[in-house]
Amino acid sequence: MSEAMGEESEPVRAWREPAGERLARWARTRTGTGGLSRAALRRAVPDHWSFMLWEIALYSFLVLVVTGVYLSFFFHPSAQPTVYHGSYAPLDGQRVSGAFDSTMHISFEVRGGLLMRQAHHWAALIFLAAVLAHLMRVFFTGAFRRPRELTWVLDFLVLVVGMVEGLTGYDLPGDLLSGTGLAVVEGTLLAVPVVGTYLSYLLFGGAFPGHDLEARFATLHVLLLPAVITALLAAHLALRLRHRHTQWAAPGRTERNVVGLPLRVYAVKSAGYLFIVAGVIFTMAAVAQINPIWEYGPYRPDQVSSGSQPDWYMGALDGLLRVMPGWEVTVGGHTLVLDVLVPLLAAVGLFLALGAYPFIETRVTGDRREHHLLDRPRDHPVRTALGTAWLSVYLLTLTGGANDIIATHFHVSVNAVTWAVRIGLFTVPAVVHTVTRRLALGLQQRDRDMVLHGRETGIIVRLPNGGYTEIHEPLDRRRRQILTARKPPKPPEPLP
Repeated sequence: MSEAMGEESEPVRAWREPAGERLARWARTRTGTGGLSRAALRRAVPDHWSFMLWEIALYSFLVLVVTGVYLSFFFHPSAQPTVYHGSYAPLDGQRVSGAFDSTMHISFEVRGGLLMRQAHHWAALIFLAAVLAHLMRVFFTGAFRRPRELTWVLDFLVLVVGMVEGLTGYDLPGDLLSGTGLAVVEGTLLAVPVVGTYLSYLLFGGAFPGHDLEARFATLHVLLLPAVITALLAAHLALRLRHRHTQWAAPGRTERNVVGLPLRVYAVKSAGYLFIVAGVIFTMAAVAQINPIWEYGPYRPDQVSSGSQPDWYMGALDGLLRVMPGWEVTVGGHTLVLDVLVPLLAAVGLFLALGAYPFIETRVTGDRREHHLLDRPRDHPVRTALGTAWLSVYLLTLTGGANDIIATHFHVSVNAVTWAVRIGLFTVPAVVHTVTRRLALGLQQRDRDMVLHGRETGIIVRLPNGGYTEIHEPLDRRRRQILTARKPPKPPEPLP
């Protein structure tokens, strides 16, 4: 009919598979993972904002890797002295180390170098903050229980190794601030009984500051520690795929299912989140200055940077060192420097208690069942109280690490700040523990009252007998299901 009307019919084109689909099919057939990958992409992933804290850590670590590779092209980890002749005039002609000279070159001569330096530093701070926030989310919701104890240990190791990684990077530029931090590290090592001098010699390659420190820290910072963190993150992701994802209790969610988005859909959203995290980090690097080594100058053993502060993740140990009285005792002819040894042991104990908590709770409660539904913090008052008490100790020690800055900015005595932190370390955790536990119990009681009597409306009516009462509105079905979905834990099963 179209030919009769003088119109030419269009040729029918054969459908062709998109190039991306062909590439994916080629990879699946060559690697033999087609069925496995399709099954994995169909897995459900709960879509809740609190689960994205770990993604912030993962994506900030990717930014760290990319910026670190860029900086490694220009950084020269050398402690050999040289004379600075760069574009920063106030330091021209001064004697500096090779590491300081190359860092100044990156900051002022390399195109985009300062942006990369600051993005690398900000990403490190965000990475460790996200890891700690993720650990606290897992802790307060009970996501560390069986079968995820090993996942908790891996996350805890990521935090510890990340802190060491940050310390090694912090000390690489060879400026006065990092040198002051290294002097604290040396004093801490020397305070360790019996093996302290050997540890110091092993790290510095001789008397402080030594000539091998830059090369050794660069090897640790660029090669060894990033590889360890990568392995820990990979093991975390493998265990997450092995065990189904935890989820919040709600209607339709049980210990045997997972309600959420398919992994392939969630992966697309997560990829967008990667660009958001990277954009925020680079925006901070562009507008917020951090670690301006040209203001500190090169490190000299006879100088100490005034108002020196470590990065936040090392502030707890620094705070413990600052608030500890200068006590020393002599035992068997050997001097024990308690003002360093006690804070070191306290910091180690503080973190080990965090890392071993899942096993401690299992031992105390005897609960060895598998758990896939998350708890509200109010449902476990003791655990929540212990967690907030731990955080109060950490925040107090951070405050102690900034005692000089607080004193100068708020015009108070540094001794007053130090004594306030000392007293607070013995009183505040106990008060926080008690108040948090009572609040959790009160919230539990309120939930029970709402289920039994309904929601308070604020409307007061007078009864026929002259008394007054408040009208309660029955809860809607969904709200009642949410409050009753969290049943009290069963008594522990006897061990075989």
